[in-house]
Amino acid sequence: MHDRIWTAVDEFAAGLFLGHDEVLESTLRASADAGLPAIQVSPCHGMMLCLIAKAVGAQRILEIGTLGGYSAICLGRGLPPGGRLITLEVDPRHAKVARANLARAGLEGVAEIRIGRALQTLPQLATENPGPFDLTFIDADKEHIAEYFDWAVRLSRPGSMILVDNVVREGALLEAQSIDPAVRGVRRFLEQAARDTRISATVIQTVGVKKYDGFAMAVVGAGCAK
Repeated sequence: MHDRIWTAVDEFAAGLFLGHDEVLESTLRASADAGLPAIQVSPCHGMMLCLIAKAVGAQRILEIGTLGGYSAICLGRGLPPGGRLITLEVDPRHAKVARANLARAGLEGVAEIRIGRALQTLPQLATENPGPFDLTFIDADKEHIAEYFDWAVRLSRPGSMILVDNVVREGALLEAQSIDPAVRGVRRFLEQAARDTRISATVIQTVGVKKYDGFAMAVVGAGCAK
């Protein structure tokens, strides 16, 4: 019952505020045709990413976990002229699909896909001294998000925002004795973030077409906690 209501509300909101978006719809079709898992953000969450990018005035965005490029397109649409998006993807097959989708969206010259394990590409990125990222979106394997988040903070500036997707996991987050590597990874990340004096953070629960989940939101140097 709840799932049906959540889905209906999401579809209603998407119909009002997103309407028909051939670029995003073709991205979903191309990803499905290539056999990619349907684990991309929902349309409403994709719009949220675009709005957040605009709200924080992001000039430079980092994404960890590209998949088929759906969220990268949403983030890229939030950039001003001259803005740049770097997105990291471990699977070359996924990256190939994403690259074509980003080109179809007119973001070929804006978004750069880097292929490899993020725990290798993030240190490499840091050595390039690319300047701080204004917004980072982490939507990759959960076992290593504590490490991804640490790198995101290092590559940010005071006021930069970091979003980490899929941290509630339909309530499994509460299972302290869970043997699920994703749940254990999420709990380790959140416990580490709670002790991290470089950031202020919170967790937002969500429902919708992706069922019951949520994301963590952090701002570097915000000083919002007591």
